[in-house]
Amino acid sequence: MTLSVTFKSRDQIPGTTAYQVWSYQVSGTGAELPKDQLVALGLPIDIDVRDPGEFPTITLLAGTFVQDDPGGTRQYVGRTVTNPGSAVVSFVAPATDSTCEALLVKAPSGQPWVTVPFTTVGGTSPSLVQTLPAPRRGSAVFTGRPLSDFRGTLPYASEVVGVYQPLIGWLGALSTMRAIERSGGHPPLGPEDFSGDGASKLDDYPLAELAGRFDAVPGTVSPVGVVNLFRQYFFEFDTFLGTPSGHLWLSPGGTVELVETSTRRTLVEKTAEQSQETSRQVEESLSSQDDVADAVKESNANDTKLGVSATGGVNAPIYHAEASANFSTDNTVSKSSEETHKRSRSQSAKVSSQIKRNFKTTFKTVTETTDTSSRRYVVQNTTLNLVNYELRRKMRKVGVQIQHIGSRLCWQVYLDDPGAPLGLGELVHVVSAPDVTDVKKPEPPAVPQTKVVEFTGPFPILKYPGTRDAPDADNADFVFLEGPPHDPPFKPDEPQGLMSYDRAHHIIAEADFTAGAAAPGYTLVGAAVKSAQSGGKPCKFAAQEVRIENPATGQFRVIAKYLNVGDMNAIDLTFTLTWDPPKPDQDPAQAQYLADLAAYEEQVGRVQREAYANAVRERLKLVSNLRPRSSDDLRSEERHTVYRQLLAKITPLFDDPHFNAEMLGQTFDVDEMLYFVAPDYWKPQAASGMLDDNSLSRYPVPTPPWAPHPPAAGDCWVDQIVGETVSGWYTRTGKTPDPEPQPQPTAATQSATPGPCELHPEWRLNYLITEETLPAPMGSSLGWRIQIDGDERRNEFLNSAWVKAVFPVRPGHELQAIKWLDATVEGHAALGLPYPYDPQQDPLEYKDKTVGQVLTLVAKTLAATNSDVARTIASEKVFETGFDPLAGGFQTGKPYQIFDQWVEVLPTDQIVAVPVSYDPKSGQQL
Repeated sequence: MTLSVTFKSRDQIPGTTAYQVWSYQVSGTGAELPKDQLVALGLPIDIDVRDPGEFPTITLLAGTFVQDDPGGTRQYVGRTVTNPGSAVVSFVAPATDSTCEALLVKAPSGQPWVTVPFTTVGGTSPSLVQTLPAPRRGSAVFTGRPLSDFRGTLPYASEVVGVYQPLIGWLGALSTMRAIERSGGHPPLGPEDFSGDGASKLDDYPLAELAGRFDAVPGTVSPVGVVNLFRQYFFEFDTFLGTPSGHLWLSPGGTVELVETSTRRTLVEKTAEQSQETSRQVEESLSSQDDVADAVKESNANDTKLGVSATGGVNAPIYHAEASANFSTDNTVSKSSEETHKRSRSQSAKVSSQIKRNFKTTFKTVTETTDTSSRRYVVQNTTLNLVNYELRRKMRKVGVQIQHIGSRLCWQVYLDDPGAPLGLGELVHVVSAPDVTDVKKPEPPAVPQTKVVEFTGPFPILKYPGTRDAPDADNADFVFLEGPPHDPPFKPDEPQGLMSYDRAHHIIAEADFTAGAAAPGYTLVGAAVKSAQSGGKPCKFAAQEVRIENPATGQFRVIAKYLNVGDMNAIDLTFTLTWDPPKPDQDPAQAQYLADLAAYEEQVGRVQREAYANAVRERLKLVSNLRPRSSDDLRSEERHTVYRQLLAKITPLFDDPHFNAEMLGQTFDVDEMLYFVAPDYWKPQAASGMLDDNSLSRYPVPTPPWAPHPPAAGDCWVDQIVGETVSGWYTRTGKTPDPEPQPQPTAATQSATPGPCELHPEWRLNYLITEETLPAPMGSSLGWRIQIDGDERRNEFLNSAWVKAVFPVRPGHELQAIKWLDATVEGHAALGLPYPYDPQQDPLEYKDKTVGQVLTLVAKTLAATNSDVARTIASEKVFETGFDPLAGGFQTGKPYQIFDQWVEVLPTDQIVAVPVSYDPKSGQQL
């Protein structure tokens, strides 16, 4: 008979899923397998067979062994035969299955192995080598122990979430009247129109017609809904080594020192990577979290699509589900659990994937100690062989479970423009005056004055043209004669003359003089004869006229009336000249001063513009890096303003406002109020519509300090610190060319005849950034009002069209709340209509009831469950009993039960050096 080998089983090992116990049945005759003989399977040496001594508690491994074939390609796993003719060979190897070629060997104890032929299942022919089911070749991939090993583990963190679902059927007075007011086209209604039997059954035409209109948007005008609360638990499971993040090799006796730098990116990068990883969910701070529980909490805090409720003193995110016409509490819990599973699972996967991208490790070889804040590793090879090391990151397994912890009846109401009452923070930043001391200011020239100067010039003694005799007697007197007996009379174009008393001699009576200007630009305005000399001695001279011919050149003419020729040479006349200064626009000194002053002001303006631009850049950087306020404080302020607006809205409905306000506080849990923000596009924005060069953005750059600030007409208010505060991100009105220019009408025809294409400016309200600023907040391109120390939720709230405020009813007060809303605020329109009973989802007691009656039953059920201490204890069970694996990972939610479970894998900042070896021929890792 030939020996046969049959694959028998694979058995789990407690505490691990990476390895299993593989068992093979070896059968033959007693002669072929005698007692105390060794029998073994020869497996490839690269199958990761573990030493059975590592598993002393596994009975299948008792008496087994593992031997390597020195210098060969086989390893032998076997045992000593205890029952002649039969032996079970068991060994521990990776759980991943495959096939391999195996040998069967046997030998008496202490003797060499002998390979024998054998058969396998299926009637194969006897052969020395057969193909058997076997473990995968190579090392096992260990991903941690099974979840059952962590039963009883207490959660290290938890997070409360919820799902809100409006209940259709009730036509609430507040929401309906608001809808009529906003949409128009319907006569206004008052609170009294929602009371009485006619309103209850919608017998009144206006209400019936409105109910038909609102059927298209169910839940919009309903005043009630149910919020189901869930708690996420986070459990710390196993750790294992992940994929390699580095590699090094050491020669025999070698030592290498490694420095690991773990970088937590804030995503303020100037590369293309920023555009891929920087999203407006504040990912720069999210990436600093290395735990999925913290990341989920932060993601919830930044998600503007969630409502927020202060449940148990902690802000709990609330999802908004579709409105439901089914009032069954089990049905709402089931739908809410499915919604929670979908959102929480995708959210957890997203934040964990972000964490996976969080770590970046750099290894470098150094010869001295580096920064003490870094992690330092010293790896030494004390063997005689070259050793390869893989640097593998340590990974964490984190389990997540979700449990339903309660349902709350709620009242919902809409409030318009909720962010209007909230004030904005102003950053006080005083900008120093620019330093212009290096720019020299020109000195203004002195104010020019009238100048009176003396001038001396010769008056020649010349014979009058056309006369016979020249004067020949010294000290002769000559006088000016007009008309007869002057003969012949002077012609207009001839010079005037003087005659001697005996009329024997005739001389020219006039002479021209030119005096240099007293100063550049001066003009001659007056001239008078002061004295006369001839031959150095005073002589007689009287001027009939001193006429200024050219004031700019100082040219003037003197016409003598009487003179004495003296020694017959020229008479030296001394004049008193009066010079006027040039006009300001003609003064060269003033012109030079104005030119120098313009150059000075240009330099000063350049310095001021540079300082102003730097101040704007600095403010942008300060605003960009301003630390946001606590999200808890911001949410608390928003709840305060929502509650304040609600009281202002419903106070006119009260007979006694103080009593009803107290009633409101006792019935509804105001501190746990939640709200859902409507997008800003539902209301017109100040920065929307057609823009031009006169359009102003919400936060324009302040007027430069050197510019004048006159108050506008009729405005008596002046900002004392104009330009020194910042309320939001700076914006400016800018223009860009129209990408599709249109042909313009010609000037001649003024018709639509296409003319030359011209680019028309396209105006936009842009926001300013620099290379040092963080990405601008969400809404900057939309012209939003931005709170510089707020978060994305606050900016969404400030710009929202309205909010849906949801007030949870205090546990045990559900019936009281329904009665109060019916009688005081919402009326009972449509509560008398038949309830749309669904036999597949509703309990039998809802059958043949009205909407109001079913709503009362729901209120009673919630009041009973929310007052049941056993339910409260059930919601806290996990903190006492710890982790309990959920079969299947997800079950349709039932009240107060754990219904969802999954596992996330997270990296750590720890690196492990693992020695590895490679096949020199194939290059594969052994």
